[in-house]
Amino acid sequence: MTTLQPAAGGAGEDGDTGSPVTLYDVARLAEVSIATVSRVVHGQDLVRDSTRARVLAVIEQLGYVPDGAAQSLSRRRKDVIGLVCVETREKKQYDVESMALLFYDEVLRGVESLMRTEHKSVLITYVQDPDPDLPRLLSLSGKVDGLLFGEGVVPSSFIARLARRLPVVIIAGSPGERAADVVTADNHSGSAALVTHLVEDHGRRRLYQVKGPPTAPDAEERSLALTHVIDSHHGCQLTGTFCGSFSVQSGEEAGETLLALPRDARPDAVVCANDQSAIGVLQALARGGVRVPEDMAVVGFDDIFPASLLRPALTTVHQPMRMLGERACARLLDRISDPSLQHSIELLPTELVIRSSCGCPPGTEIRREIAGPATHTAATDPAVS
Repeated sequence: MTTLQPAAGGAGEDGDTGSPVTLYDVARLAEVSIATVSRVVHGQDLVRDSTRARVLAVIEQLGYVPDGAAQSLSRRRKDVIGLVCVETREKKQYDVESMALLFYDEVLRGVESLMRTEHKSVLITYVQDPDPDLPRLLSLSGKVDGLLFGEGVVPSSFIARLARRLPVVIIAGSPGERAADVVTADNHSGSAALVTHLVEDHGRRRLYQVKGPPTAPDAEERSLALTHVIDSHHGCQLTGTFCGSFSVQSGEEAGETLLALPRDARPDAVVCANDQSAIGVLQALARGGVRVPEDMAVVGFDDIFPASLLRPALTTVHQPMRMLGERACARLLDRISDPSLQHSIELLPTELVIRSSCGCPPGTEIRREIAGPATHTAATDPAVS
């Protein structure tokens, strides 16, 4: 019989400190059958929207999650981990994006390479930004030994609930995350080096920002670094910000916004949250007759393979996407073996990749290592132990 465990301490919000709550208790409180509760918990159809909402409200009120994953630590393991990726719905699809989510492609390669050597499997699921299907994730938690989450689209409070029941590691999460272990690239140092190159080596002073999704911690770190560099250089200014979604389409929309500005109001450099949005900006500027980098420099972040094939080739920051997957997977396996491990934040180094879209001569390919802070291990946090 599937049971529900309290999210913390062993007591629900009604003050009950007794034994774990069963599906019967949830069904009684929601005034539905146990079959209906089971369907809702496992994200199945055949449940009216009003009924589903009532059951979910009861579960949220009590702060419970299925305990199948929690028991996986004490009974025979499944030898399966879950990888939860973020997918952004756009008005139209581009071939390069509909065929593959380039960031997660590389992350998955890292995860799979390690799991293959361990003779274990990976269960992959995608959630929509900004509306992840939390009931489906509750169901997934009962099928795996641990979960890898990407980019912070799932609320930290929900991560904390899951982390009390099974091991969780966040890929590209916030360095300030306390609900679970985090493995991420040093986004701040990488972005700071990139913007400093534009300002100090090319004399760019009017910068425009194409941000990533507001739910993505890595995008926020890159944005903070941009602001820091601008504030520390006299005469530099941020002329505007476009809120994007890490996609080519949002980059094109940002480029069209720039083209609509009077020529004397346009920036002399565009700093994009990732390479795919930079590709969109380049496409829009090319259609509008704006020369890159002569009229406007454009830079990205990630160093996906197409970045080196563009004309002009894209100046960017290389983050070790495959290593992100490997290190996050290794940390998850360690925590599965020993749930008492101390909470850790691991920052992987980035590399400045200088090509020609920033203003350097065509054919330039210079890579500079970027020094940054090291891995941080905090004292054991009850939320992740």
